[in-house]
Amino acid sequence: MSERLQPGDTAPAFTLPDADGNEVSLADHKGRKVIVYFYPAALTPGCTKQACDFTDNLSVLAEAGYDVIGVSPDKPEKLAKFREKEHLKVTLVGDPDKQVLEAYGAYGEKKLYGKTVTGVIRSTVIVDEEGKVERALYNVKATGHVAKIIKDLGV
Repeated sequence: MSERLQPGDTAPAFTLPDADGNEVSLADHKGRKVIVYFYPAALTPGCTKQACDFTDNLSVLAEAGYDVIGVSPDKPEKLAKFREKEHLKVTLVGDPDKQVLEAYGAYGEKKLYGKTVTGVIRSTVIVDEEGKVERALYNVKATGHVAKIIKDLGV
């Protein structure tokens, strides 16, 4: 299992394809704060709720200086379907080989319906303008999480 990130750690660099197959890098966002959130799968109820919550609050977060990137193990084609179906505005990137998920501590053993399984751990990492981890939240709930982040950040 990968190590969980701590505040002050350097956020692992990444470049991943978005829903259109264009490369998105964390480095593209230097100088802005970035909310990188990790979710198990596009087009599932919890992940849809979370992505819609981020989309609904995108302008509030952007005004406060935050960009939002959602990361899942899905391929760009599935991300495009997810974006179109749910009218998502948030940037979605795919990590099918799970290297970025592992680098962020968002892939490993978790409890699912009382069983221990290996998979994506729903997580959110807030990266500051210099690329350092400001907050790292693991095993977050899909519902209500965005509102909590906004409250905790004082946005």
